[in-house]
Amino acid sequence: MTEGHPAGHPGGHPHGAPPKDKKEFPLRLVAWETTRACNLACKHCRAAAINKPYEGELDTPAALRLMDQIAEVGQPIVILTGGEPLLRDDIFDIARYGTDKGLRMVMAPNGTLMTPAHAQRMVDSGIKRISISLDGATREKHDSFRGVEGAYDGALRGIEYAKAVGLDFQINTTISKLNLDQIPRIQELAVKLGAVAHHIFLLVPTGRGKYIIDQEITAQEYEETLNWFYDQRDKTPLQLKATCAPHYYRILRQRAREEGKSVSFESHGLDAVTRGCLGGTGFCFISHRGVVQPCGFLQVDSGNVTETSFADIWRGSKVFLALRNYDELQGKCGECEYKRVCGGCRARAFEATGDFMAEEPLCSYQPTPRRK
Repeated sequence: MTEGHPAGHPGGHPHGAPPKDKKEFPLRLVAWETTRACNLACKHCRAAAINKPYEGELDTPAALRLMDQIAEVGQPIVILTGGEPLLRDDIFDIARYGTDKGLRMVMAPNGTLMTPAHAQRMVDSGIKRISISLDGATREKHDSFRGVEGAYDGALRGIEYAKAVGLDFQINTTISKLNLDQIPRIQELAVKLGAVAHHIFLLVPTGRGKYIIDQEITAQEYEETLNWFYDQRDKTPLQLKATCAPHYYRILRQRAREEGKSVSFESHGLDAVTRGCLGGTGFCFISHRGVVQPCGFLQVDSGNVTETSFADIWRGSKVFLALRNYDELQGKCGECEYKRVCGGCRARAFEATGDFMAEEPLCSYQPTPRRK
C-alpha cells in the first residue's frame, strides 16, 4: 500500500482535510516490530508470524537511525515488540542505544526464550518493563491459544527470571470467546505472580485473527467485560489498562457520573488524560521493514522511515492527519458525544468496511441525539 486510503484515494482520506486548529499531537508511545519471526503460532497473531527470517527487516544501523529519528520527535515509550524480539541478536544494543537517547524502552517478549542472562541484559540495557501475555489461566487454555505446547510454562519461567533481577513486568491478555470466562482468573494469577499491571486487549480480526473472527465477543459481552474491568479498579493492586477497547473510556465517564464523581487524574489516574483509540494521535506502529502505521492492527501504510524521516511522517502523514480530525468520523461514531475520549476502534472499522473513519462495528452504545 502507499500512503493514503487504500480504497482508491491516494494521498489522503476521502472525508476531508486535517483539523483546522492544527492542534499538537505529542507522540507518547511507539511500538516497533523489531522482527516478524516468532517461535509461537498464536491464533490471534496480527502478523501471522512464523519462525523464520523475514526479508527486508531493519538491520542494526537502520535500527539505531530509527531510535535517533524517534528521539527527534519526543521522548515516548518505545515498545520493542515482534514477532519475538529476543530472536534479534542485536536487541540489547538497540535497547541500550534508545535508553541513552532518552527514550523509555520496554519490551514485549513471550517469555519462552528468556534466560537469566536475558533478564539481566534487559536491566543492563535500560529496559524499564516487559510485558508477557497470558491468554489463559491454565496451561491447557494458554497453550491452545498460543499454538505451542509449553508456552504457558515458558511464560511463567520468563516471569520468574524477570522477578529475580527486579525487572517490572505486566500481563497482557487478548480477550475472545476462547478465554472470556477466564479473565477474572487470569487477573488473579497476575496478582499472585507479582505483576505491576494487567492490560486487556479486545480481539481485532487482522492477521491470523481473521480466521477466528467467529470467536470475537459480541457488543454486549464487550460492554459487560469493560464494566467488570472498571469495577476492578478498587479491588486489585494492579495498574489496569484497556487497549483496543476504546469504549472503556466512555464507560469510565458514564460510571463516574453515575457515582457522582468527576473524572480527574487524582481519581482515575492516566485513564483521565488519555483517550480510547490512540492510533495516529498519540501512538504509532513501525513494521519490521520500517513501514509506519497508525497501529499494528490498522494496516494502512502512512510512510516508511527508510524513505521519509519519522518526524515528517508523524507530523504530516495524511492518514494521521485524517485520524486526528475527530469531526470527520462517520456514522454513529461521528455523532457520539464521547468521540473525543473514545473514537471507536479504527482498525475494526477498516476491517469491516475498508474505511478507517467509519463507525466502530462492535459498539452497542447509541449516541444522545444532538439538539437542533
